[in-house]
Amino acid sequence: MFPHHSRSLGRDWTTPWENLQRCCWNRHISSCMRWPGHYSRAPYPYFSSRHFSLNWRPPCLFESRTQFQYCNWKPDNLSQTSLIHLSSYVMNAEGDEPSSKRRKHQGVIKRNWEYICSHDKEKTKILGDKNVDPKCEDSENKFDFSVMSYNILSQDLLEDNSHLYRHCRRPVLHWSFRFPNILKEIKHFDADVLCLQEVQEDHYGAEIRPSLESLGYHCEYKMRTGRKPDGCAICFKHSKFSLLSVNPVEFFRPGISLLDRDNVGLVLLLQPKIPCAASPAICVANTHLLYNPRRGDIKLTQLAMLLAEISSVAHQKDGSFCPIVMCGDFNSVPGSPLYSFIKEGKLNYEGLPIGKVSGQEQSSRGQRILSIPIWPPNLGISQNCVYEVQQVPKVEKTDSDLTQTQLKQTEVLVTAEKLSSNLQHHFSLSSVYSHYFPDTGIPEVTTCHSRSAITVDYIFYSAEKEDVAGHPGAEVALVGGLKLLARLSLLTEQDLWTVNGLPNENNSSDHLPLLAKFRLEL
Repeated sequence: MFPHHSRSLGRDWTTPWENLQRCCWNRHISSCMRWPGHYSRAPYPYFSSRHFSLNWRPPCLFESRTQFQYCNWKPDNLSQTSLIHLSSYVMNAEGDEPSSKRRKHQGVIKRNWEYICSHDKEKTKILGDKNVDPKCEDSENKFDFSVMSYNILSQDLLEDNSHLYRHCRRPVLHWSFRFPNILKEIKHFDADVLCLQEVQEDHYGAEIRPSLESLGYHCEYKMRTGRKPDGCAICFKHSKFSLLSVNPVEFFRPGISLLDRDNVGLVLLLQPKIPCAASPAICVANTHLLYNPRRGDIKLTQLAMLLAEISSVAHQKDGSFCPIVMCGDFNSVPGSPLYSFIKEGKLNYEGLPIGKVSGQEQSSRGQRILSIPIWPPNLGISQNCVYEVQQVPKVEKTDSDLTQTQLKQTEVLVTAEKLSSNLQHHFSLSSVYSHYFPDTGIPEVTTCHSRSAITVDYIFYSAEKEDVAGHPGAEVALVGGLKLLARLSLLTEQDLWTVNGLPNENNSSDHLPLLAKFRLEL
C-alpha cells in the first residue's frame, strides 16, 4: 500500500496523554484522531478536527467554539492511558521521535489460531506444523489446504517511501535483514499456497524463487507493467497441487485513459493431488490494486477485470464455477463500497464519489461522481464482470457506405445493461476475517507504518452453498464451496505499536501475513 508520491506532511505517532504538552508544544494535532476503546462499529472511524497550535485555544479540536483557558483544558474522555495520534509538520532532526514510537524493545507479537469449526479443532491444531504428513489431513472425501496472503514490501518501494518508516531503526529496513525474517515466517507457517504482493523482480529471481523452490514450492510470477520493480507471485506445494493453467492479468490498457496504471493480477488453476478420488480444480487469484484513495473508478475497473478473468478460468462445463480463493492487497477498507461489492455480489454506484469507493478518503469535497458506465464499452467487460463476446458483423468490401455504418454500429452499440449503474458478479465470496474484535469492536489491522494502521489485505473464498443461504448474491451463485477451518488471528494498532509498529526486528514487512486453512468436501 503505497502513495503515488511522497508528501511532506510530517509523520504520525501515538503518544500518551500525559506526554501531550511535553512532546507537542507548538505543534499540530492530526486530523486523524482515534482512541483505543472508543471505536464505533462504523468502518475505521476518524474524528476530524481543525489544526491548531497547543500554545493557544485548543477547543477547536472538537469543532466547538467554546472558549476556555488551555491550562484548564482536559477532555473528560481522555484518561491517563488514552492515546492520541499526533502529527508534526516540522521534524528538525532524525532523532526527534515521540517517546511512544521510539523503539521500546525487541518484542515478539503473538498471533493465535482461531478455530472456526469446533469439531475440527483438534485437527486444525496441526496447522503450521511442517512435520505433519499431508496424508493425515486428507481422506478420500475431503481435501484440506492452507493459504497465505502476504505483502512482503518491495525494497525499492520502501526506499522510495522512506517517510513512512521513520519510526524504524535503519538496520531493520535493509533487505539483507528483512528477507531472512520473511523466509522464516514462510517456513514457520508452511502454507500450501502463497499469494505474495510487492515481490521485487530482481530479488525474486536471485533469492525468493530459489529459496521457495528449495522448500518444495512451484512459483509463478507476474511483474507490473511500465518498468515497475515489483509484481505478484503465487507459489504452491508440489506435494499438494499440480498446475493446470497460468493466467496473468494486466490492468494497463493502451488507448483507455482510465486504465493507465501498471497494476497486475495473477490467476492459477490448481488440481489437488488426492489418490483414489476425483476432485474439482481450485482457482487461486492474487492482485495488488491501485493505492490512490481518490481513484475509486480505477480500483473498481481493475477489480472487474480480475473477476472477469476468474470467471473465465473457474468456469466449468456444467455452467458452475470451481472453488475460488482470491487474495491480495485491495487498498480498500472493510465496509467500503468496493469491499461490499466483493462480498455481496452487487453494487449500485449511481451518485458515488470516486474517493468514497475504497473508504480511504474521508472527505468527498471536490470529488467527481462515478460516470455511468465506469469503464468504456471497448474494454470488453460487462457490468456482470465477465468477458463479452463481441460479434463483428460481416462487411461487404464493395460497399463503403455499408462498411462505415456497420463499423459504427459495432463501436457505438450501447445496450441498456451497459448503461446501468449496477455492477454484479456471480460468486458468493466471504472474507476469512471479521475485521473487528467482537468483544471491543476495535478494528483488526493488516498494515501499519508511520502514517496509518488499517486493513487493506484480504483472503476471500467461495463459501459452501449452505453457508450462503440468504446471501445477497446467493440466487446467482453457482460456486463450489470451501469450508473455513481456521485462521491466524490479526492484531490491533495498539498491539503493533508495543513492538514499534511495522517493520520491526521480527516482522520485516509493513503488512502482516494472512493465513487460513480450508476444507474442500469431495
